[in-house]
Amino acid sequence: MEFLFTLRAALWGGGTIALLLGTGVFLSLRTRFLPLRNMGKALRLALSKESRQAKSGGVSPFSALMTALSATIGTGNIVGVAAALTSGGPGALVWMELSSLPALATKFSECLLSVKYRRRNRRGEWIGGPMYVMESRLGRPGKLLAVLFSLAAVLVALSMGSSVQSNAMSQALADSFSLSPFLVGGITASLVFLVSQGGIRSISRLAEILVPLMGIGYMVAGLWVILCHLPALPGAVIEMFRNAFSLRAAAGGFLGAALQQGIARGVLTHEAGLGSAAITAACSDDGDPLRQGYIAETSVIFDTFILCTVTGLAILSAGVMDGTRTGAALTIAAFETVFGHFGGALLSIAIVLFAFSSILGWAYQGESAFAYLFGLRSIPLFRLVYALSAFYGAVSAMDTVLALSDIANALMCYPNLICLLLLSGTVAKEVRKS
Repeated sequence: MEFLFTLRAALWGGGTIALLLGTGVFLSLRTRFLPLRNMGKALRLALSKESRQAKSGGVSPFSALMTALSATIGTGNIVGVAAALTSGGPGALVWMELSSLPALATKFSECLLSVKYRRRNRRGEWIGGPMYVMESRLGRPGKLLAVLFSLAAVLVALSMGSSVQSNAMSQALADSFSLSPFLVGGITASLVFLVSQGGIRSISRLAEILVPLMGIGYMVAGLWVILCHLPALPGAVIEMFRNAFSLRAAAGGFLGAALQQGIARGVLTHEAGLGSAAITAACSDDGDPLRQGYIAETSVIFDTFILCTVTGLAILSAGVMDGTRTGAALTIAAFETVFGHFGGALLSIAIVLFAFSSILGWAYQGESAFAYLFGLRSIPLFRLVYALSAFYGAVSAMDTVLALSDIANALMCYPNLICLLLLSGTVAKEVRKS
């Protein structure tokens, strides 16, 4: 097992982070920074009445966005931010936000291409994603890249998408409500199996309700913590920027701790570059690749710029970073300064909702990759295995599974980034039409 941890460290070193960041910067240049400049337009499109309308009972652009968000909004928004602050210092939050700016172009581009080169399956449903783009445009090497991407996506779905999230739910409910991991695992697996039987339409309908409710609820609670510690906020913000750009913080090897942790956690939170959101974007009824690209990029705004920022500022303004806590315990400590012991229960509920939404989002993304490899008839098998992986995660230790998920994440991003770089000209042509 030591090999897995060594491989994970190698794959998520400075080279991978530089490739992700560099691809985002390159795509920003190719798109004339329009994904960044048109953030307001993107938000208006995503929240418009038109985006909520589905054709012939299909999936609306808003539902597709919420399904993609359900996969990315997970425990990373609560636990991951706290871990980044503990390992990288307050400045990690600054780098998380700054590194997410070029991620807008990455998310925009991968989703635009997936809509442009999607197809219908024999059921008449839209299907797509980076694997179909690779197969359509990159010839025989593209087919190999598509298979590698799909295999990695299935592994990510079963590990990070299901087992890891279920484990977080189990721990949160055991700590706050003393619920048995076997009970949590059984209920989670059963719910996931039932919801997934309806495919993307069933998952997207639930995501359209669950994601806004839990996102707004958590944001309001976090903002209340910040407001209650408002006198401490200016000092916390100053310390963030001081730590982010200090020479001492930048001296930690190839990348300073604040820089490295901020970028790495940002990538794992918004998932731009992995190509997962592009699978969901392709199922939208919207036939305009450019418009769907803009709608899809808002997931970075909602996920990182809003929710992660609220978590980070709540922790920093509450002054609970004393070096004795990390992860969920640190975020809980911040909320307990305002809500008392109820804050722990509140955070546990938030972790459960965020984790369950991730399980649902990855159910479709993993199913799509599995169907690409083995055909539509294999989907019932994947749904069963996926539900069982949720049960396994609830009752098992996650060290090895976490290592596997990080490795699979890297193996997903490499084919996807190669595809994006090779087809950046196609993205640029689509942008020039606007």
